[in-house]
Amino acid sequence: MSDENLIEIKDLDFAYEDRPILGGISLAIPRGKVVAIMGGSGCGKTTLLRLIGGQLRPQRGDVIVDGQSVPQLDDDALYALRRRMGMLFQFGALFTDVSVFDNVAYQMREHTDLPEELIRDMVLMKLNAVGLRGAHQLMPAELSGGMARRVALARAIALDPMLIMYDEPFAGLDPISLGVIGQLIRKLNDALGATTIMVTHDIQESLLIVDYIYFMSEGKIVALGNPDEIRASAHPFVHQFVFAEADGPVPFHYPAPPLASELLGRAAA
Repeated sequence: MSDENLIEIKDLDFAYEDRPILGGISLAIPRGKVVAIMGGSGCGKTTLLRLIGGQLRPQRGDVIVDGQSVPQLDDDALYALRRRMGMLFQFGALFTDVSVFDNVAYQMREHTDLPEELIRDMVLMKLNAVGLRGAHQLMPAELSGGMARRVALARAIALDPMLIMYDEPFAGLDPISLGVIGQLIRKLNDALGATTIMVTHDIQESLLIVDYIYFMSEGKIVALGNPDEIRASAHPFVHQFVFAEADGPVPFHYPAPPLASELLGRAAA
């Protein structure tokens, strides 16, 4: 494994029972970079995050994170590796019955022996980094969608992880919140010296903040490159995705017989 890469995925296959999801995937995630994984719904993006985190094991190939083969780790070693990862789930997934403060403090209390006074200071610093120090006493139900996503981001970076993974971080956000979250992802990655993987459908916001993009379709990598290369891609699926075209490799019409034959057939009947 190259020292330049935090993650290397090598010739990986994965299926849910007899339903293939990923076929022959190979990619590398450089240290310190923000990398986006894009593609249509159901192409295997979130599955790839689960394989990196060790929730799933591939049928073939390998997932190497910081020099360790994730599928080969025992439970204790996998648990130790996960402590060095942060995860922002789609829609935040905050604990609804505890305050903003306790959501962010949870990992510190669970995984460290730090005194409560130091945990308090660290939680307030993380919340300050996402602009919500003044909201630390609020409950999740009192937060807007954008605020909840920022609290989830503060929780994801609570232990200063080496790797931060985001599953659709922009889903359901208004344009202001979307822009705020995008800039926070970029700034926090650089400030922490971390590496970021972002699964997203939001092409325009992502192209403003990422260093590199992998495009997936039907369980395979179909295009890769920096934002300028992706914008200029001649691949039909990538072009349709980037420019939000209604028809292309992903058709507008669900498969059906020709309209004329159906109408004439009914008329004749």
